[in-house]
Amino acid sequence: MRIWVDLTNSPHVLVLRPLIEVMRADGHEVEVTARDFAQTLELCERFGIAHTAVGRHRGGRLASKALGLASRSLALVRWAHGRRFDVAIGHGSNDVSVAAKLLRVPSATSFDYEWATAQHQINCRLARAVVVPDAIPSERLERYGARGKIHAYPGLKEEYYLADFEADRAVLEELGLDRARPLVVVRTPPEVSLYHRFENPLFRSVLDRLAASEAQTVVLPRTAAQRAELGAFIVPEHAIDAQSLVAYADLVISAGGTMNREAVALGTPVFTTFEGRLGAVDEALLREGRLRKLEDPGQIEIGRRHANGALRVRRDPRELVKMLLAASES
Repeated sequence: MRIWVDLTNSPHVLVLRPLIEVMRADGHEVEVTARDFAQTLELCERFGIAHTAVGRHRGGRLASKALGLASRSLALVRWAHGRRFDVAIGHGSNDVSVAAKLLRVPSATSFDYEWATAQHQINCRLARAVVVPDAIPSERLERYGARGKIHAYPGLKEEYYLADFEADRAVLEELGLDRARPLVVVRTPPEVSLYHRFENPLFRSVLDRLAASEAQTVVLPRTAAQRAELGAFIVPEHAIDAQSLVAYADLVISAGGTMNREAVALGTPVFTTFEGRLGAVDEALLREGRLRKLEDPGQIEIGRRHANGALRVRRDPRELVKMLLAASES
């Protein structure tokens, strides 16, 4: 089978890497396109994922996003024309969903946050398979046109793509970190996302609290503009082994989603400062006490944590591959 995988954001490289490896190991031909945004291209290089760079992020405004969707989708059509793909796969990539539809190639989409309404109105309607965690009630997706297309998997997507992960201490040396001191890892808000269209004053207070503490704070920004505001912290200049950093951290604080759930999957204490509408996955993690909501910087306790005693769940990424490739059978 000839399979097309499209990567539009940094986390998508992490999510789809093991799936690409499984598909190739099973004898499929896999070609990858990637958008120039955040650390997407750099992470492809880091993980040795051969890819073709197509398009770039056009900015956070609605009109800019619409322009970006149209221009990159057409660029993908030109690239993919004549390649005779059997199926196209993306993780919330509207670009590949639109391009595949224009090329009459069946497509599959996956995601784990159901309230990105503008995104899902497109990808769920155009895709033949919608692969999501079983924590998301189907009625939340059917409004997007996903009825009859949903393939639900147990657990977190992070438990699948981190199944073969083992932490590497090299990242600590790379950043000059002292293991005798507390280590806090912070992920900035997704300011260019439509579902997070407002300032996050709590996040600024969190940074002030950490700057005044004894902690070594590593901040992982999403954009160059964010990077310019973080001079008081350790800010990597390029893509790093963030999963190992999370595994060794004493605390993770993130305003997004993926890094929160990576911390949960790896057994690291984690606070969320996300101020948008909570998705079903995070609602479940909060109920279970595996994720905590940060409402006041005073909740942050700086110190070394005890050895990780949490049960780590590893799930077979082949299960996700089967669901995604079901699009070719519909």
